[in-house]
Amino acid sequence: MNRSAKWLQLSTSAAVLSAALVFPTAVGAATKTTVEAHAEWNSFLQQQYGVTFDKTVTREQFEKALLKIVSATTSISEKDLSAKTFLPASKDSSKLLVWEAVSAAAKAAELKELGYTYSEEKVATALKKAGISYKKGGTLTLQAAQELAVAVDTGLVSANALKSASVEGAVTAELASQLLAKVAEFHGSAKNYLGTIADEEIFGKLAQAWNESQIIKAGELQELVDKGLKQNLITGYNLKDAAFDPHFDPQRTITYGHSDIAHAIQLIALLKSEGVDAKVQFEPKTSAFIYLKEWGEPVQTADYQVVQIENGNYIAYAKEYDLSLEFDSVEAKKKFQPLVLKYAKRDQEDMTGLLKASWWQPLYHSRTELADYAVITNNVLKDGRYVVQSFSLNEESPKVVEGFQKLNAKVKVETYKFWVDQPFFHYLNGESK
Repeated sequence: MNRSAKWLQLSTSAAVLSAALVFPTAVGAATKTTVEAHAEWNSFLQQQYGVTFDKTVTREQFEKALLKIVSATTSISEKDLSAKTFLPASKDSSKLLVWEAVSAAAKAAELKELGYTYSEEKVATALKKAGISYKKGGTLTLQAAQELAVAVDTGLVSANALKSASVEGAVTAELASQLLAKVAEFHGSAKNYLGTIADEEIFGKLAQAWNESQIIKAGELQELVDKGLKQNLITGYNLKDAAFDPHFDPQRTITYGHSDIAHAIQLIALLKSEGVDAKVQFEPKTSAFIYLKEWGEPVQTADYQVVQIENGNYIAYAKEYDLSLEFDSVEAKKKFQPLVLKYAKRDQEDMTGLLKASWWQPLYHSRTELADYAVITNNVLKDGRYVVQSFSLNEESPKVVEGFQKLNAKVKVETYKFWVDQPFFHYLNGESK
C-alpha cells in the first residue's frame, strides 16, 4: 500500500512562494472593463473588510474604511490609528475631494516619504500623465501634488481614473474602492496568487512553488492536535500557513488538495485545454495522520517524516498542497467537477485515461453551495499565521470541538460548513472507493 493510499484510508484531512498580483486598473484596462474592475474591487473589500460604498463617499466613510484596512494589514491597532488621520484638514467635514482621498491613500500605503523627494518638475511630469496641470501657487500645495504624483507613478491610482475626475471633485465609490484595494495590495493583503491558467509560465511557477515548499511545523498548536490524533479524537488533520491565503471570492472559488505536483500541472493543463481560465494559488500544506506499525518500517524523506508514539504506531507528516482556483464566473466554476470526475477520479486499479496519480477519492471543496456536492464541517484551530483544519461529518463536529476543549480549556475551535465532492464524502462515511 503506497503512502497516498494509507493516508486516504485514515486522514480526514485529505485535504515569499506566491506573488501578490495587482488589481486591474480602472479605465482603459486591457483585460477588464471599468465595470468588471469596479465589481472586483467591491467584492474584495466587502469579503475581506466588510467595506461597501454608495455612489458618493463621505470623509467619515472613507477614513473609517482606510483605518480598518491599515489596522488589518499592519501591527497598528484600529484604536491606535483612530488617534491620527490620513486625511488632510478640511473646512467641510462631510465632503471628500479626489485629491484628499488620493493623498490619504498615499500616506496609508507608506508612500509619502518617496513622494516628498519629488521635485516640482518631476511632480508636473507625473501629474501630466493624469491630465493634471501643476503650477506652483495653484490649487494644490506642493506636498499634496507630491502625494498625487507618487500615487500615479506607483499605480496606487490609475492615471486614467484621475483623468476622468476633477481633483477638486467629489470622490466616487469606484475611485474609493480602487484606492482602498490598492492600499491593501501595498500592505501585501490583496489577492494572492501565482498567475492564471492562461499564463504561459504557470506550470513553471507551480513546480517552483512546490520545490520551495516544505513540511510546516507549528509548535504548541501542533502539539495540541497531535494529542487529539493520539487519542483518536480525529484521524488526521492538515496544517497550513495563512500567509498563502489567496483572498479569493468564495462564490467563484474551488480548492483542490493533492500530494503530487505533476498531478497539479496536468490538472491545470486539462482546464486550459477545455477553455477554462482561473486565478491559481499554490498553498503549501502538511497532512498529518496515524501510520500503523503493521505497515512496516516507514521510509523517511524531506517530504515525509514520522514520529513514533507510545503505542508503537507513528504520526506521519506529509508535504502536500492545496490549489485554490478563482474562476472567471460561477458558471465556469461549475465546469470543474465534471472534468475531475472524468479525468482525475480512479474507479479501478488499472484504469487508464486519467491524470497522473489520480485518487480514488479526490478532495475539492467550496465555501459556497454547489449542486451535487455534500455538506460537511471544517473544525479549525489557529495560532498566529498557522491554521489547523480537520474535516468531519456534521454530526461528529461537536465531539471534535468538545475533545479539543478538554485537552485545552483555552483553545478556540472555529467551525463552519462547506461543500465537498461526493467521493470524499463517501470516504468520511467509511467507504474505501
